[in-house]
Amino acid sequence: MVRECKTICPYDCPSSCGLIVKVENGKITSVTNDPAHPVSKNVICKKMRNYERSIHSEKRILTPLKRIGKKGSGEFAPISWAEAVDTITGRWKTICAEYGAQAVLPCVYSGVMSDIQRNCGDAFFNRMGASVLVKTLCSSAKGAGYKSVMGTTGCLDPRELKDSDLYLVWGSDLTATRLQTLSDLVRMRKQTGKHMILIDTYANPTARYCDEVVLVRPGSDGALALAMMHVLASEGLSDEAWLSGHGAGYEEFLKNLDQYTPEWAEEITGVWAETIRTLAYVYAQANAPAIILGSGNSRHKNGGMNVRLITLLSHFTGAWKKPGGGLCGCTPVSGAYVDMSRIARPEFREKPGRRININQIASALALTGEDVVKSLYVYGCNPVNSVSNQNRMIKGLMREDLFTVVHERFMTDTAKYADIILPATFSVEQNDIYRAYGYCTLGAGKKLIDPPGECKSNWDTFCLLAKGMGYTEDYFSMTEDDILEDILNHPTPAVAALPEETRAILRDGGSVSMPFADHTDIRTPEKKFRFIDADAPVPLASYVPTEESMYPLHLVAAPGIESVNTIFHDRDDLMEKRGGEKGNETASDFKHAENYEWKRSGEKVDDTLYESGTNPSDNPDEPILKKARGVMEMLIHPDTAAVRGIGNGDPIRAENEYGHAEFVVRLTEEILPDTVVAVGVWSMQDAEGPTFEALCGEALSDMGEATTLNENRVEVTAEV
Repeated sequence: MVRECKTICPYDCPSSCGLIVKVENGKITSVTNDPAHPVSKNVICKKMRNYERSIHSEKRILTPLKRIGKKGSGEFAPISWAEAVDTITGRWKTICAEYGAQAVLPCVYSGVMSDIQRNCGDAFFNRMGASVLVKTLCSSAKGAGYKSVMGTTGCLDPRELKDSDLYLVWGSDLTATRLQTLSDLVRMRKQTGKHMILIDTYANPTARYCDEVVLVRPGSDGALALAMMHVLASEGLSDEAWLSGHGAGYEEFLKNLDQYTPEWAEEITGVWAETIRTLAYVYAQANAPAIILGSGNSRHKNGGMNVRLITLLSHFTGAWKKPGGGLCGCTPVSGAYVDMSRIARPEFREKPGRRININQIASALALTGEDVVKSLYVYGCNPVNSVSNQNRMIKGLMREDLFTVVHERFMTDTAKYADIILPATFSVEQNDIYRAYGYCTLGAGKKLIDPPGECKSNWDTFCLLAKGMGYTEDYFSMTEDDILEDILNHPTPAVAALPEETRAILRDGGSVSMPFADHTDIRTPEKKFRFIDADAPVPLASYVPTEESMYPLHLVAAPGIESVNTIFHDRDDLMEKRGGEKGNETASDFKHAENYEWKRSGEKVDDTLYESGTNPSDNPDEPILKKARGVMEMLIHPDTAAVRGIGNGDPIRAENEYGHAEFVVRLTEEILPDTVVAVGVWSMQDAEGPTFEALCGEALSDMGEATTLNENRVEVTAEV
């Protein structure tokens, strides 16, 4: 029997794409985009087009495993679920009795971006009274910076960009993180000739679709935004009525703006003063310019301030009052779509728990005395390859007195350090509900096939563990069908306002488009966007410098298109294509200027690749430098390499106070000489040693307690 069913991509991407999967004899045989989905009706990424290769991979873990060798050796023996649950809950009961429940620490992040499976563990650990994980691994500084200015006001949904007449893509590689948005922009630009400018630390693959590229020094984005606002204000190009009438604290901000000249910013950003002026003029001449904001510029110690300043720039010409004008890339949603308390159950916690930030887990595992962590439970996360301070993380995981449980589908670098491994499910093997964090959409995904072997979902696993712990709350007796039904039967006001026929789509397992926010309805206590936020570390929006370092080169992490974080590392067909992709090489398309600004000299790339549901890396004519599962590369400017005696393709060692990692050099002029870029996330097995995370410290951002992985600096030397 063959069925075609709707489902939703569960991974960390703004789109939450709708998929059509073909089910034959209990297996997924093909995956395509859902032509009825409000966002992904035209294109899905190549990773999900072959999703069935992961679901039915021979590499999946199919039974609970117990460690029989040294930690990290990967030596395990199969056990039953009964033994696994007895072992885990027995250890936890002992730990809770001897050290207190806060000696147990959960570790979860974006393995699935759905609401039920991602957050049901909160209810379990709330009931236990375990330590509270502060989940700020990715872009919390971005969210906090935006909220500081806009409160809960929704920004542009990407589908509103059709009304924009200028696109500033600021710190985002759309080919890797916003493929559907890029597909729409390329198609619109082909039809209308709208201008598109990339502002980033290097000419990322999105540059192929842009008219200009402006390179900015890492962490200096706020300085660039300030200088642009200085030009707009000093030359009468700002919308004074909008700023003074709708901006709280504008007069004080304006007085402070005098010092932030383009000449001042040139020294900080690496962008020539004349280029800054030109960029400001182009922005001012647009009727409805849109800034499409990425997250990389928020991953600094001044990351929240960078976002505050870019958000304020998006207001400076009054763009927010026009269709398509303003800012895209933060939350477009003004109201909740799901009552998360029904999943996370905060009322189960009797007293406030100890807070441990996910970015500082490595140090948490080194705590002693009454603060000691005696057990780590990992699910939907691979901290060895995605959390800072890799060397210290591994040292903590090697502790014989640390009882580590990992609920996982494959033998990740983290799973190798587990005492117990539990086999996990894929999205098509469980029920869930999905809120897209980059679009105004909501969807429900139903279980389509039975999981193989003894794999269990997060929900079913936590219900088993709760029973083993003796928890008797009705919540832990519910099924996945029950909890999904409970959520749909208790809709938030935004969902309750939908027509009944629309809500029926959710019940049947589909996605719906939610209303766009009113961008002029500014949802702050003052009912104005804020130049001054009394609750922020620096109340007046102003320049905050990055910190000095003894190491000369700014290290930047860039996303790859073959994986999402560490997901898809099981796929040889994807991993062998990493490194050396022509998609990152744009010199032939741009004229290089001495001030590190590029203007297109060749033809713009059209949208023919997208119409067939592919993306640039699928072009069979593009050369790929192949090695077994790819090459871990570092992009370096030729001048930087030359003074170090390094050539293209040479092996190098990058090092700083946290550790070292080895890369292969790819020379490119499309990067500033004091910046190096590592593309993609790698396993230690593929890298044959430490990876990017070994070079990252645990410092937190100025706002949002987020990662500062782009704040680190390194020195690089040729490997002998």
